[in-house]
Amino acid sequence: MSSPPDPSGGRIVAAAGGAVWRPAPDGGTEVAVVHRPRYDDWSLPKGKLDAGEHVLTAAVREVGEETGLAIVAGRRSVQTSYAVPEGLKRVDYWVMQAVGGGFEPNDEVDELRWLPTPAAADLCSHGHDRAVLADLARSDVPLMPTLILVRHGRAGNRSDWDGPDDLRPLDRRGRMQAQRLAEVLPAFLPVDLLSAPPVRCRESVEPLAERMGLDIRPAPEMGEDGFAADPEAGLALVQSLLEPRSGPGVTVVCSQGGAIPSVLMALGVRAEGARLYPPCAKGSVWVLGGRPGALAADYYRNFDPDPDAPALR
Repeated sequence: MSSPPDPSGGRIVAAAGGAVWRPAPDGGTEVAVVHRPRYDDWSLPKGKLDAGEHVLTAAVREVGEETGLAIVAGRRSVQTSYAVPEGLKRVDYWVMQAVGGGFEPNDEVDELRWLPTPAAADLCSHGHDRAVLADLARSDVPLMPTLILVRHGRAGNRSDWDGPDDLRPLDRRGRMQAQRLAEVLPAFLPVDLLSAPPVRCRESVEPLAERMGLDIRPAPEMGEDGFAADPEAGLALVQSLLEPRSGPGVTVVCSQGGAIPSVLMALGVRAEGARLYPPCAKGSVWVLGGRPGALAADYYRNFDPDPDAPALR
């Protein structure tokens, strides 16, 4: 994510956090609000990025450290910013579902309360936290995704490869992208992995499959050739994978640039500006939940370290 310029001329202080929810006994939802003794305030859990860290990884880590909860990342929430002595603090939030763990007081947080969203907003000390809770309360899009579309990582130039194109492997950059996918996508709890036929698609999710202990199932209808031959079959697969789940978790499908933008347009995702198709860079990810007309669609161009994170030494 790009940061707004700091009008004060100071540096950007990058941070990330979550609006953590769980089902309430009455069928609604409750959200976690934490008390920080250092500031004597009530807020949503968050914290600064570590050196070389992606903002989503930081959000998951910080929420876990402050609350003790096991969480699954959901749709991207709002980005807030406010002045701090060092410059401008930028905080990126995600909706997150609590799936386990338990709170114990720690150096940063001495109390956690589960409250209905309106009561949580009343308790929060800062307006920027209430903006995140207002986003959590939206009813037009789901809280949690069910499908992740991955475009395979970089695989060099086709003209430099002497062999069938489906056998063209990832290059060095592509292998790095595959490793980054394996580091970040577990935040969404992958429970199933599918891949289009080309080797570069399968290689893009092999590190993730190893980390999650999952097999990679074939999805020929999501390859460029298969999709061109029968786009309805590819769309039917995607629509089936968008169906609501009984619990958290996503299916990850690795596909190609000749299929993903067409799928997104069929789902109602539109490009910004003068672009015809939604963006789909190599190694990029679309996190999807819902259905056309009520679709949450978050684009992650890459999972490289956040440009505002502290530099690695």
